[in-house]
Amino acid sequence: MGGRESIPGKRPANLTISSQLLDKAKQLNINLSQTLEERLTQLVREAEAKAWVEANRKAIEAYNARVERDGVWSDKLRGF
Repeated sequence: MGGRESIPGKRPANLTISSQLLDKAKQLNINLSQTLEERLTQLVREAEAKAWVEANRKAIEAYNARVERDGVWSDKLRGF
């Protein structure tokens, strides 16, 4: 594999990055793979959450309308 070992569950990816940014990151000892993976994980989670809300928007709106109209079962039990 070209002298590079493969890490289980991971695979190489070719990226194009600003040369100045790459030089600064290297000077600051920033681990590019770890940084990208952490940020990409965050972006994927945010995108999935947004997609879930969109896919479930009608059900959420219907639930909120029912609660607005009928309240929730614990309304009489709450002290606030």
